[in-house]
Amino acid sequence: MSRSPSRGKALDSKDVEAVGRQLGRPPRALRRVAHRCPCGNPDVVETAPRLGDGAPFPTLYYLTCPRAASAIGTLESSGMMREMQDRLAGDPELAAAYQAAHDSYVARRDEVAEEEGLEPLPPGTQSAGGMPLRVKCLHALVAHELAAPGSNPFGREALEALPDWWSDGSCV
Repeated sequence: MSRSPSRGKALDSKDVEAVGRQLGRPPRALRRVAHRCPCGNPDVVETAPRLGDGAPFPTLYYLTCPRAASAIGTLESSGMMREMQDRLAGDPELAAAYQAAHDSYVARRDEVAEEEGLEPLPPGTQSAGGMPLRVKCLHALVAHELAAPGSNPFGREALEALPDWWSDGSCV
């Protein structure tokens, strides 16, 4: 089964309910389903860059699937981020691709702000996962790669290292 079966679907009440169950709390600032897990549920959502009260919310793509999150946590504890960080420091081509991932993430977040009639977040606001200088959250990098395939080199590497988290059925 493909890890990228569907993306960009509008939210409906079933999606909002599923995301709430996945997170164990009411979701905030939801805009759309950015990617669906092969089990059919949302696994990445796109969020608004500001919460309802105007507070900045810089995480544009938010991983919601608890099974995927658990599998990614295992990768993080394996030392994968440290290895990626070391490669980032010594590989200018990889650093340029990671910078491009950051730039596209911020550009999309700014587009979303405009679509929502919101002020964009201030220049210099972090994007996700430590981009562009650090590798600090594989959850965010995988969410970015699932939402925008081919955009994030470290998200892609982590995604390829994951088991088929959906193979045991629905994650909700």
